[in-house]
Amino acid sequence: MINALSLLTQATYSESKDGEFSAPSIMEFYPEAIFFAGTPFELNRIMLIRLLVMTALVVLFWLWTSKFKKAYKENILVPSRFQLMGEISLNFVRKSIAHEQLGEKDGDRFLPLLATIFFVTLGMNITGIIPFLNISSNSVIGLPIVMALAAYFAFIYAGVKKHRMKFFTNNLFPAGVPKAFYVLVTPIEFLSTFILRPVTLALRLTMNMIAGHLLLVLCFSATQFFFFNADGFFKFFGAGTFVFGFAFTVFEILVSFLQAYVFTLLTTVYIQLALADEH
Repeated sequence: MINALSLLTQATYSESKDGEFSAPSIMEFYPEAIFFAGTPFELNRIMLIRLLVMTALVVLFWLWTSKFKKAYKENILVPSRFQLMGEISLNFVRKSIAHEQLGEKDGDRFLPLLATIFFVTLGMNITGIIPFLNISSNSVIGLPIVMALAAYFAFIYAGVKKHRMKFFTNNLFPAGVPKAFYVLVTPIEFLSTFILRPVTLALRLTMNMIAGHLLLVLCFSATQFFFFNADGFFKFFGAGTFVFGFAFTVFEILVSFLQAYVFTLLTTVYIQLALADEH
């Protein structure tokens, strides 16, 4: 409800002076600079949200680590609620994603990367429904590209470390394919394995966050317009758009978790494929 009121307030400023409805545009994701304008260190609203989320994550994990160390040293058997939340969150990534796909040994080896990807993606996604932030930091493709490159280098590192150069040859020249077909198969395998994987990771996350934000802004902008600018019977449409906006807010929470899970799971699957014995 607070987020809805925040978006309604924000929508008020998107109305034109003559009271006409102003639909959201792609410029929502390119806000004006707030600090250091015109320099390489320019900070706009989205960059400030990213810094805020990263700071919050560092503090959160520092507090969780402190609790874990204290419980271990003092042999505390019953964890506090805060410690339990940390254990459940980390065990979800560890057991449901890492161990499920890679096994315990390789799962624990890549757990720091997978946990970082999951919590950073989730933290950046969830800002889309936090009051007065109201936009996902992953709706601008820069950060998703960074995380996609991290996943990309991780599965290449895993494959090369285990299989050396056979990792590339077995991916580009799969066994069982007649040599005459390599002229067709090799370019396709190169594109699908070494180009499209990071591209689709970044685009999937970004497009979902863009769509979610535009839907929310559209619903609450329409609500503001119907309530305060429309005439007569049309004002009642504001109740409908407000309900849709609230429903999309709840749905956006689910999407935030789902996209973090999918991004981390696909990273794990790519690493698992790189480690597979057939390579």
